[in-house]
Amino acid sequence: MRTFKTAIFGTGFVGRVHLEGIRRLGYVHLYAIGEPQIEKANQLAAEFGVEKTDADYRRILEDPAVDAVHVCTPNFMHFPIAKDALQAGKHVICEKPLATSVAEAKELVALAAETKRRNATFHNLRFYPMVQQMRRMREDGDLGEILVVQGTYSQDWLLYDTDWNWRLESKHNGPSRCMADIGSHWCDMAEHVTGLRITSLCADLQTFHETRKQPKGPIETFAGKTLKPEDYIETKIDTEDFGAVVFRMGERTRGAFTASQVSAGRKNMLNIEVYGTKGGVSWNQERPDELWIGQRNSSNQIIIKDPSLLKPAAKSYADLPGGHSEGYDDTFKQVFRRFYQSIADPAAEPQYPQFADGLRQLTILEAELQSNQTRGWVNVPAFQAATT
Repeated sequence: MRTFKTAIFGTGFVGRVHLEGIRRLGYVHLYAIGEPQIEKANQLAAEFGVEKTDADYRRILEDPAVDAVHVCTPNFMHFPIAKDALQAGKHVICEKPLATSVAEAKELVALAAETKRRNATFHNLRFYPMVQQMRRMREDGDLGEILVVQGTYSQDWLLYDTDWNWRLESKHNGPSRCMADIGSHWCDMAEHVTGLRITSLCADLQTFHETRKQPKGPIETFAGKTLKPEDYIETKIDTEDFGAVVFRMGERTRGAFTASQVSAGRKNMLNIEVYGTKGGVSWNQERPDELWIGQRNSSNQIIIKDPSLLKPAAKSYADLPGGHSEGYDDTFKQVFRRFYQSIADPAAEPQYPQFADGLRQLTILEAELQSNQTRGWVNVPAFQAATT
């Protein structure tokens, strides 16, 4: 495996997780960090031995030494950075959502095809070993015909009106927050595990805090519950805290899910349940090594992650033996490994979500926003995502 030089744009929560994931691959060298707040970039560079920093990402893209870039900025910057990176000949991993509109995402998909650059939309939650086990059980016919898909993605980090993050404002995040940030993860997983596509839906979105207390100074994600009145300004909120969606997957399969960032006590619970004519499965991201398997005529099971006992096609998503937990940060490593291996082998079929998958989720998101506005059912345009 050749050695790659890569750059990260953005130094927030997810940027740092990307950084740490990159360092777990011996053949990928973190070469540069782009961040408008250059002092943050310099601090991380000093901590991790990064050679180059710049407040302007475009100057990093001009460097021929950079093979690939990771776009970990606020959402409104995903499209321009990914576009500039592709035009500069770089391979691109972009955090979700890929862009803030379907039109922008379509342009990126077309540009990636034109430039023949590897491209990934970072729906990393597919890459938990037990999620892959569910997928392979469905592929092997263990579940039978899929009848019902349901679940939730629930968090509590924006429960209080004193909770603040850049995602709250559409000028940074795009027209949707909760559904774009976590609802898209749930929908991507539902389609990935079942192999089916959401064909129509009916959505109801709600903003519980129409105003919030915005800190006058910068704070870290998941912080800010102890502000005093002199520390904040009242700010109007134009993105949703919660969404509920009923959907159809073709003629027979039916489903429903909620996405919430105001559910007290739920730190990061993506729960998905898939029920077929032969059996059912249920998985909870807060207990990632466990998979519930349900049967009508025999005892239910809870199996624990053990690569030696997983379906053959799911084994490569687990690197540690049974009894050794693999969690959120491990999904980053799994995506990065497959992404950089596909750069090394131009003939390899990508085994990760591509820009077309990001476009797919934005198509679903726009249908959700339209449904909420019209208070009715909306058809989701039919096209296949890049990977199944």
